Amino acid sequence: MFSNYLIGLREGLEASLVVCILIAYLVKTGRRDALKPIWIGIGIAVALAMGFGCALEFGSQELTFQAQEGLGGSLSIVAVGLVTWMVFWMRRTARFLKSELHGKLDAALAMGTGALVATAFLAVGREGLETALFVWASVHAASDGTPRPLVGVVLGLATAVLLGWLFYRGALRINLAKFFTWTGGMLVVVAAGVLAYGFHDLQEANLIPGINHLAFDISGAIPPDSWYGTLLKGVLNFQPDPTVVQITVWALYVVPVLALFLAPVGFASGKGNVKEPDAQGTQPSTASQA
Repeated sequence: MFSNYLIGLREGLEASLVVCILIAYLVKTGRRDALKPIWIGIGIAVALAMGFGCALEFGSQELTFQAQEGLGGSLSIVAVGLVTWMVFWMRRTARFLKSELHGKLDAALAMGTGALVATAFLAVGREGLETALFVWASVHAASDGTPRPLVGVVLGLATAVLLGWLFYRGALRINLAKFFTWTGGMLVVVAAGVLAYGFHDLQEANLIPGINHLAFDISGAIPPDSWYGTLLKGVLNFQPDPTVVQITVWALYVVPVLALFLAPVGFASGKGNVKEPDAQGTQPSTASQA
């Protein structure tokens, strides 16, 4: 449940920050008349993300078992690729996200209502589709027959919305550089588990051999239905009887990706600050760099 909460929080907070920056900029520049098309674009993006998630969930139920496993494994790999790109992108560009969105918004204001809707839709839609895909893959990987994985995601998204509102009101200050670095590192570990489970799905679909070649089996020491087995499953997508392919894929992903992500580059090399949007026109809060 914690890993799913982390996904909802991390992915949702990015989208919340984008919304805050767009809305706060229009309020500060006296363009409240442009708020309606912005909210329309945001609403369309949210609806598209939810529709995409529903299509993944209910569409896959109509497939055969092997087709379900093949689709689940393939989409898990795609989701991990997108999330990996996202955490590196946010680590390097978060300092410039505000100015980049302001530039796009200025151009859209000059072009008219349709451009404003499209700007908001594209800014939030990418985050929404990535979130829907990775949430679906993670819930699929961590599914234990209970609604806990989905509850974790919903709680994470709700927390992200609350934090976004507090940012907008100027009531909360947070070091975004450190926040995205720490949560990004944890998300890499979660993604490694999703990736390994995705390859296991492909093995069950007979697309990759080795389903019976286990790396180890410690089910006796860590029963999957025990509280600690459930905890490890929920947090790290831990499996007590992984195949050799799963362990190999997990190690080949998590070691180099985590090392590159935690390398002292990106935020550490710059002196710029991340400034939070403030709709009241007061001095914006500043997040120091990691």
